[in-house]
Amino acid sequence: MIAEKGKLDRLQSRLLFTGPTLFAFITVVVAPFLYGIYLTFTNWDGIATTYDYVKFDNYLTVWRDTEFWTSFVMTLKYVLLSVVLINAVAFFLAYALTKRNRSNLFRTGFFLPNLVGGIILGLIWNFVFSHVLVNVGTKLGIPFLEGSWIVEPQQALWALILVTVWQYAGYMMVIYIAGLMNVPKDILEAASIDGATGWRRLQSIVLPLMIPSFSVCIFLSLQRAFLVYDLNVSLTNGGPYGSTQLVSLFIYEKAFLSREYGVGQAEAFVLFLMVAVITLLQVYFSKKMEVEA
Repeated sequence: MIAEKGKLDRLQSRLLFTGPTLFAFITVVVAPFLYGIYLTFTNWDGIATTYDYVKFDNYLTVWRDTEFWTSFVMTLKYVLLSVVLINAVAFFLAYALTKRNRSNLFRTGFFLPNLVGGIILGLIWNFVFSHVLVNVGTKLGIPFLEGSWIVEPQQALWALILVTVWQYAGYMMVIYIAGLMNVPKDILEAASIDGATGWRRLQSIVLPLMIPSFSVCIFLSLQRAFLVYDLNVSLTNGGPYGSTQLVSLFIYEKAFLSREYGVGQAEAFVLFLMVAVITLLQVYFSKKMEVEA
């Protein structure tokens, strides 16, 4: 009886503390996700009160939709360049600030862009690309700044990548700083005594021990780059001529503007599966590369 009462008390305590959070998670995340999967098998237009069950027709439509796959390939290009540049810039900033023991003022300054919302950020940089940089380029005679980047199909994607790097590099920098501060100092001192140069210590000691930080930062930057929407809308709105219409924006327009909600949900679920596979593979191979000090 005492043991059963103890188990009941523990169960009540767990429900008391985790019950509200678990209920909110199921209500806000799990239930809508499962309902969304169900809608992929219907022809609902997002407004009508009735709809028909169409089996796998929506997934066949996704497979045949060349515009969806074009936007997905463009998103892959955007993700690859953004992730590489974000983590390269973030690690360089973290290494410089940690090595030189800079004050927290610099760290705060580099982190601040991450606090600006995507819509506001896009509007600010829209003004910068359309007016500020154009005026500077015209007055100083800099050819690649004389025209707005966001109206040129060849440059608009690079403008989107540049703003993305500016927004997230500071956030990833904080994670890299934490990783660099956990690198054992005695190992670095021993390497210095043995004659290892700064580059050699970085290559042979620091980078291998930073694999967990790289894993986290690449995972976060992959997830955010694949699902970017607000910045895409406010900066370029998919233009010019669809040259920056990333897959999240395409799915939104398919579901809500074209009123093909079932197809849009199917595209969103396909995107979710592909992002999940890519991120899981990234985490798996990153874990295999980890070393212990």
